[in-house]
Amino acid sequence: MTEPGLCKQLSRNPSAVAAVGILTIIVILALVGPEVLPASYREPGPDQYSPPSWAHPFGTDLNGRDLMFRVLSGTRLSLLVGICGAAISLILGTAYGLVSGYVGGRVDQIMMRGVDILYSIPRLIFILVFINAFNATLEQFAAERNWVWLVDYSRIAILIISLGVIEWLTMARIVRGQVLAIKSRTFVLAAQALGQSHLRILLRHILPNLLGVIVVYLTLTIPAVIIDESFLSFLGLGTQAPRASLGSLLADGASAINPVRSFWWMILFPSAFMALTLLSLNFLGDALRDALDPRAKN
Repeated sequence: MTEPGLCKQLSRNPSAVAAVGILTIIVILALVGPEVLPASYREPGPDQYSPPSWAHPFGTDLNGRDLMFRVLSGTRLSLLVGICGAAISLILGTAYGLVSGYVGGRVDQIMMRGVDILYSIPRLIFILVFINAFNATLEQFAAERNWVWLVDYSRIAILIISLGVIEWLTMARIVRGQVLAIKSRTFVLAAQALGQSHLRILLRHILPNLLGVIVVYLTLTIPAVIIDESFLSFLGLGTQAPRASLGSLLADGASAINPVRSFWWMILFPSAFMALTLLSLNFLGDALRDALDPRAKN
């Protein structure tokens, strides 16, 4: 009997089905919700710290802005940062690990020591230096070319790049380890004996055998990037007002907590969306790992 397809295997896993369903709903809400909500939800209003109601299902914030619009917009931005940062991590880590594992020897040792050195650099310091060093330059570059959208989102672009740059290290180690195990197999040795180029061997013979591991780790990298961005935004170092991410919304909610009155909706809805997103991505990653691991037993 042939092995069942990936989709069929995932459909047999209740956690995977639930994760995909929740992620689909969250992505649709984040993409479509802010566009279809009334225009008045985008602007400050007179109802400051209004609790959830029919007019404002998630309540309002300090400036009277509709919290549902801000949560959906923040979820969209957090997902964008997570996916783009994970994509950068995927490209850098896969390329680095492929070269290191395939070349081997002294080159491999030098490249891995470089990874160890980068691991020793505190993430927060690296991101702060990265933002301060390149944000102004990118803004000036975009302004000279009249790229208004990049001027407005330059800090977010730098944040995405910096998060992608620091998340690729683990991917490189995983890919390198897999390449070391694969490159001594018969089909790779046969390709070398036939005189195929190293690039062709990497892309046509080794990389396809790593896709399962890469896809699994990618689904686990996205929540890691989202958490990093949320943490930075919570500290005021990431997304800046008037834009919002889930982290900055949680920071607003935390600042609204006081002994006299608790504006619970300011914390509940952003944290619920973040928790559902992260849990769904992690459950999906676990399900993909089980489905793609030939040693996994149902």
